Amino acid sequence: MTLSQTHVRVTVALSGWLALAATALPGASPARWIPVLLFVTLGPGFALLYPQPGTLRPGARLEALALVAPLSLSFGALMSTCLFLVHGFSATAFLISLAAFSTVACAFPGLPLPAATRGAVERTKRAKPGAGR
Repeated sequence: MTLSQTHVRVTVALSGWLALAATALPGASPARWIPVLLFVTLGPGFALLYPQPGTLRPGARLEALALVAPLSLSFGALMSTCLFLVHGFSATAFLISLAAFSTVACAFPGLPLPAATRGAVERTKRAKPGAGR
C-alpha cells in the first residue's frame, strides 16, 4: 500500500495534535514523552519539506530526510525563544504553536529542494571516451 500526498499531509498535520493530546497522560509514561519528542524533532520539518509536488528523486529524498530534524529543532528553538520573550512559555503553548504551524504548513507545497531541482544528484551513464567519434 502506498501513501498518497494527502495521507502524508494529514498524518503530519495530526501528529502535532496527537503529541498535544499525549501530554494529558501520566507524567513519566513513555506514551506521553515519545510522541512529543518525535513530533518536536521531526514534525515541523516534515510539514515544511515533504508535501512536495510530484515524486522526489532518490537524492532529493535523502536530502529532505537529512534536513527534517535540523529544520524542526531550529524552528522549535525559535518558537520557544519567542514564547520566552513574551513571557508565555509553557509546554502546552509550545506544542499548540508547533502543531498549528505544522497544520498550516501542510496545506502548502513543500519548500523547494536543491537536489530536486538541479538534477545533479542523478548520475547518468557516460559514454566511453572516444566512443561517439
